[in-house]
Amino acid sequence: MKILVLPGDGIGPEIMEQALRVLDALRGDGLSFEVEHGLLGGSAVDATGTPFPEATRALARAADAVLLGAVGGPQWDALPRDQRPERGLLGIRKELNLFANLRPAILYPELANASTLKPEVVAGLDILIVRELTGDIYFGQPRGVREENGERVGFNTMVYSESEIRRIGKVAFEAARKRDKRLCSVDKMNVLECTQLWRDVMIELSADYPDVALSHMLVDNAAMQLVRAPKQFDVMVTGNM
Repeated sequence: MKILVLPGDGIGPEIMEQALRVLDALRGDGLSFEVEHGLLGGSAVDATGTPFPEATRALARAADAVLLGAVGGPQWDALPRDQRPERGLLGIRKELNLFANLRPAILYPELANASTLKPEVVAGLDILIVRELTGDIYFGQPRGVREENGERVGFNTMVYSESEIRRIGKVAFEAARKRDKRLCSVDKMNVLECTQLWRDVMIELSADYPDVALSHMLVDNAAMQLVRAPKQFDVMVTGNM
């Protein structure tokens, strides 16, 4: 097994140092793997002039897994957009087709009093958020800044294909099937046609998962509910934005 380690920027190298200690401990338990190191983000810009160097791209394609720290920092904010560290992060997501981001949110009992929410509201919290990563407004074309009627106009395109929605939906339904069999799909269908399609496809897909209860929630309400009563959720699925 080949693991590509990308420490990145900021606290990334510090985090990666501890992650590699865990990997070394696992190696002692009979797990066999080879570790390679690469550059991504601001550190890559400083060393090569680009946030996603071709050398890193080749290493990532050949790896079985990629372990990434963090990218970005204020020292790179003034760079042209194509050179900013975040372009490296988006680039590797697209290059490796990493369309599903699994974000668990678990609150351990010992930390309940550390939350700004009441302990009884958050104690026992266990949510899995499934976020689509390679579509939506992050990647939609056209995008940019142009001049119209004597002033600058910024524009981005929000777009999802049916196949993109369907594949992230399958990941979410399969995850819910292994948990409490409840899936909440988060969208903004009352305003955006793109997310009306999202909801329509999720409903169609639910026919393949009759054992999973599918619900829907508008994103602004979902944000409120995550603070008001977060334990009502089991698995949530939503778009990139």
